[in-house]
Formats: sequence, C-alpha cells, structure tokens
Amino acid sequence: MSPSQTTEDPEPLQAIPAGRCLYVPVRSGPLGSAARFFRTALGGRTAVAFTTEQRLVRTLGPAQEWIRLSEPALRALAAPLGITTLRIDPRLSAPAARTPTGPATAPTTPATGAPHYLLIG
Repeated sequence: MSPSQTTEDPEPLQAIPAGRCLYVPVRSGPLGSAARFFRTALGGRTAVAFTTEQRLVRTLGPAQEWIRLSEPALRALAAPLGITTLRIDPRLSAPAARTPTGPATAPTTPATGAPHYLLIG
C-alpha cells in the first residue's frame, strides 16, 4: 500500500498542528482588527508576516499592532482578496519623495494620508 492509503484521516475535533505562529501586522477599525496588506515594488499585493515580534517592531515600528496567526490562517484571510503572495520577514522601502520647494517626505496614500510603503526582499 502507498503511504497515503495507510494514514488515517484525523477525527474532526482532533487538533492538527497548523505550523508555526507568525506575527501579522493589523490595523484597528470600528469592527475590530484587520490584517494589513502591502504592495511589492512592482505593485502586486502581498500579505506580510514576521517570525518574531522584534523583527516586526524593527520593520514597522513599536506602534504597529499585531496578532499571531499560522501561515495557513493568514493565507485563508488573504485568498478572498486575490492575494496569493506571502512575504515573511520583509524589509520595507519608502523612498523619499522630493518636492520642488521643500524637504523630502515619505509618499502617502491619497485616501488616508498615511505613509505608503513598498516591500523589498
């Protein structure tokens, strides 16, 4: 028999390991927390997670809220939005935008005015 024929399906209430827990950046809203999704340098949408809280804080800052999710859970949240890419421990790049008369400023998202970051790595 092949290995797939000899293994039994788990019972419905039996705990199945979901893999390691990752630190996932979230934003708070009126209905609770929502995962933050980012854009790659080429404009594609991607989910982001970190292997440690320290890496998340180093990349996104100490004010960034987070939750712990397994990789399959994060992928399940992203899939209905058409997001299939997951970056683990990415570095963020926010190139300074120069204005003709003022100092360099971080690019912002038009709707919210929040800094707009691109992912690298």
